[in-house]
Amino acid sequence: MVTQSKKNLQVRAMVMTAILAAMSYILAMMSFSVPFMPSFIKLDVSELPALIGSFSLGPVYGVLVCLIKNLLGLMNSSTNGIGELSNFLLGAMFVFPAGLLYQHKKSRKGAIIGSLIGAVCMAVGSVFTNIFLVYPIYYNFMAEEAILSAYQMIIPAMKSVQQSIICFNMPFTFMKAMLSVLICLLVYKRLSPVIKGKV
Repeated sequence: MVTQSKKNLQVRAMVMTAILAAMSYILAMMSFSVPFMPSFIKLDVSELPALIGSFSLGPVYGVLVCLIKNLLGLMNSSTNGIGELSNFLLGAMFVFPAGLLYQHKKSRKGAIIGSLIGAVCMAVGSVFTNIFLVYPIYYNFMAEEAILSAYQMIIPAMKSVQQSIICFNMPFTFMKAMLSVLICLLVYKRLSPVIKGKV
């Protein structure tokens, strides 16, 4: 009986992971430009379902949501999978530490601290993924000077793309993560029992 119950929980967790990943993929498709960033940088809250999954099911499931979302994204990738790889790495950097800390301290405070740590990891990690993975792909379609000029239109003092990534992309990525955190804190208590099958 215990074994069957455990299997049922595992099946439910995998089903909910698939549902959350589908939601994450849809949210990624709904990305949009923001006024204070170059037009090729988009805002979305596609990490939100992964964060909810990480809190409710565990950090590994949160990472799985990120993985499945980006595997789905390969169907219409314009970066030969590099953008999806970067997005997966950043998503995992965000939701895994958040879920791991929440597992050890299941409280609102634990969720907030874990999310803050995850958001910082994601923001710092974005500097490296952008410099070494994403922007080299951009350079195939848009000259480095043109990308720099897009940043300089907002802040003329920018001297290089690398400096722009640190000054623009890193805080933007942190803000993007914290937007998901805010929404998660607002809806988590209502969704958690549904995801865990306790309703």
